[in-house]
Amino acid sequence: MNSLRIAITGATGMLGSALAPVLSAAGHQVVAVSRRAMPGGIVWDPLHGTMRPTDLDGVDGVIHLAGENLAEGRWTADRKSQLRQSRIASTGLLASTMASLGKPPAVLICASAIGIYGNRGDELLDEASAPGSGFLAELVRDWEASAEPAREAGIRVVHARFGVILSRQGGALAKMVTPFKLGLGGPFGDGQQWLSWVAMADVFGMISAALTRTDLSGPINVTAPEPLRNREFVAALGHELGRPAVVPIPAFALRLALGEMADEALLSSTRVLPRRLEEAGFLFRFPELKAALHEVLGPG
Repeated sequence: MNSLRIAITGATGMLGSALAPVLSAAGHQVVAVSRRAMPGGIVWDPLHGTMRPTDLDGVDGVIHLAGENLAEGRWTADRKSQLRQSRIASTGLLASTMASLGKPPAVLICASAIGIYGNRGDELLDEASAPGSGFLAELVRDWEASAEPAREAGIRVVHARFGVILSRQGGALAKMVTPFKLGLGGPFGDGQQWLSWVAMADVFGMISAALTRTDLSGPINVTAPEPLRNREFVAALGHELGRPAVVPIPAFALRLALGEMADEALLSSTRVLPRRLEEAGFLFRFPELKAALHEVLGPG
């Protein structure tokens, strides 16, 4: 692969901070896009709609990962507004700025989420499935739509619909480890809901492929090929940590603590298949949960 100059928003977040060194090790030049001045970086202010188009001169691809953390705090009206603004305004600004260039970057890879499908029970879902209902589904739908200026300008746009990314540094798995180690781990509610997950290594692989493969565009589910029910996931996690996973967390307790977020993020059932990646011949390093958990949580 030729060396590329790649701009990354959200470069200090869980995914961005892990991805940047991987891209650098592959020989690419990584440029952080941040609200704070960083050595060699690009400064922008997405909430006020300011970004200098010339800062993207010579950039081959943009990876857009910025956005407020969905799992921090209850989804009050103000919090929902922040979540929408941080994703939709930033994506719109980036897309329109790229579109304004005479020679724009060839590709815009935007973080997205399988939350677009909503709570769908046992239904098998792929990229051709219709969006679901609820706050999260509507947020992701509008989030993806805000990249339209780049698409209309002929820029290849990829919407990486991430499942639960397995990382010890953040996200859902990191929050689950401590209670499990204390013997307090268990399924959420009845544990029947489907959980679609993906190993961080396969996230890296998908993004690397999307940077150069012109056949990859539009929505792409970034999930392992074998989604599991919540009770199966927590059983595997408990086994890896050598701790029991038998203490269920009642649905009413989750709703009491987290409100609407509990129903849409923890109790929702989303059984997603990575159809586009499989059709493109993508080889998952960790298609099975046991090996993926051991890679993240095992010794060494």
